[in-house]
Formats: sequence, structure tokens, C-alpha cells
Amino acid sequence: MSKDKSSLSQPASSWTRIPDGTRVRHRHEGHDGIIDGLTELATGPGRNPDGKTQYRMNIGTQARQLVIEDDLCILLDADNLVIMVRQKEPYRRSVTAQLHGFFAEDRFIRAA
Repeated sequence: MSKDKSSLSQPASSWTRIPDGTRVRHRHEGHDGIIDGLTELATGPGRNPDGKTQYRMNIGTQARQLVIEDDLCILLDADNLVIMVRQKEPYRRSVTAQLHGFFAEDRFIRAA
């Protein structure tokens, strides 16, 4: 029986984090932001697949919002490449391929 990638939880040893500078959208709250690192002093019950961190998401305010991987969609440009701050196309192409190996297609959305 085949399982959907979005329902599988990868063990920490095979977890691939979303790189800093990647543009993302919160799946439930709808706001866009940029991944700005990880924090191990995570609050609340949710954690990334490593079991100990949450992402810091820069949403344009001085404070960073703490979010877990399951709450994020990754934003793509018109060429279907991950949108990243200050990164050139070859690196973005590599990151796009890597993230497609870990996330289901419904986790990638075109930026408006």
C-alpha cells in the first residue's frame, strides 16, 4: 500500500531542513515570510521532524514567528524554482530538486 509523502514523518536522520532565505507561506494563516533560521527553544506542542526545533519565519515585523514544517508551503517563481533571498539560479535549482525529494507536490505553490 502506498502512502502520501505529506502524511509520512521522516526520522531526524533523514530530515532535510528548508534553507534560510527561502520564501514560504503559512498554510493556515496565509501570510508570506522568509525562513530565518531554527530555534531549539521551541514553544508549544509542534516540532519539526527532528523533534526539537521550529523555524523562525520573518514576516516583516521585528519579532519572528515560530512555525513548524507541516504549517509551511514553499513559494515558487514563474520558472518553478524555489524563491530565495540573494541566491542565484543554479543554487535555487539545486535546492528546488532537493526539496521536491522530501515534500509532496501540494507543498509547493506559485507566488502571486
